[in-house]
This record gives sequence, C-alpha cells and structure tokens, in this order.
Amino acid sequence: MIHAAIFDMDGLLVDSEPHWRAMEREVFDTVGLHLTDEECKQTTGLPILEVVRYWFARAPWTDQAAQGRTLEDLADAITHGVHERIAHLAEPMPGALDTIAFFVSRGIPTAIASASPMSLIEVVIDRIGIRDSLTLWHSATLEARNKPAPDVYWGTARKLGVLPANCVAFEDSGSGLRSAYDAGMQTVAVPGAFEYNDPKFAIADVILPSLTEFTSDTFDTLQTTEHYS
Repeated sequence: MIHAAIFDMDGLLVDSEPHWRAMEREVFDTVGLHLTDEECKQTTGLPILEVVRYWFARAPWTDQAAQGRTLEDLADAITHGVHERIAHLAEPMPGALDTIAFFVSRGIPTAIASASPMSLIEVVIDRIGIRDSLTLWHSATLEARNKPAPDVYWGTARKLGVLPANCVAFEDSGSGLRSAYDAGMQTVAVPGAFEYNDPKFAIADVILPSLTEFTSDTFDTLQTTEHYS
C-alpha cells in the first residue's frame, strides 16, 4: 500500500533542466570547454559537482583557464546562476501540479527528495506554488551520499515516518530512478523524450511519457505492486 508520494524536483516537477544546461554551458565556456546542449544532456540527473567532475575527467582545463577556481567553485557558480534563472523563469512540468494534488486529495503525504541543495528546493517550491501541498522536502546534499545512492529517499521516508516499501517515488532521470529503486520504493519513471526508450528505465514499475498520463488507474496498479531491491 502507498502511504506517501515522493517526487524528484529538477525535470520532474519543474522545467529546470534547460536552465541547468544553460548555466553549465555559460560557466564551462569560461574555462574553454564549449559544450552543446545535447552534450549537457549526458549528465542529466547527476549532482552538479559530479557534472563538473565528469567533464573535467574527459576534457580537463588548465589552472590558468580556471583562474584559481576549484571544481567546487565552478559548481557553485552554476548553482547560483540556476537559482536566479529558476526564480524568475521556471515553470512547472506538465501534469506536475495535478499529480501532487491527486495525492493531497486522498490524504497521502507528499514530499520532495532532490539532489539539489535545500536553497534551490525552496526557490522552486515558491516559484511553482506548492509549499502548502507538500508535507516536507529533503536534499541529498544533507545526506552522506547523493543520488544515485538511495540515501535521500531513505532519509525522506524516515522523516515522513513511512517505510520505503510503502512509498511511491517519481523520477525523470536514470540516476534518480536507481536511487529510489535501491531504496526499495515503488517507482514511476517519467523520462525526457530524448531518452524515453533507454533501457536504464526498465527497472521502474511504471514508465510514463509525462505526468499528464498519471491517472487513478496508474495509482491502483502501484497499490498492488510489490518491489524488493
């Protein structure tokens, strides 16, 4: 039985991925790494510091190009820029508000479990107007390990007072889906169109092209599904 619904945030509840990619390209340009939008999509779902490490390992820039900035400094610059863009420009993903309302109307607690820092979660919650619909929100940056480790989902379930097996988690990325799956939760994957058919999403209990496709029938299916990681 489902006793709580837990949502990823970036790319799932809020259309933030274009803003992350824009800032990644802007900041990486300053160290001489010129990425395309398609290349940025390769790291969708990874914590931003892991994104910086990913590209540094593949196309290392010089200390001179970095002008004394560490990998952490670059990650912070991207995050700061994303805060500003999302606060003024971001919109909810199609079906996101209705899906949250579905659970609220049934008295089922709702939460966010995000790889992003708590400060950005707060920005998004206010930008798309869901503060009063959520029971709580939790950041993987407050756990020992970020996604794809299951820590943030375990922590969110613990804060909700619900067993992981009685939670349904919604994720749009492979990294996030692995996190929720390994936490032992029911899972709904909502991949972007560019990777909808990627086999990494096969572990999900349900795969949807959009949250607009989430229905009471989907919920009933999840209610009768048992998942053991």
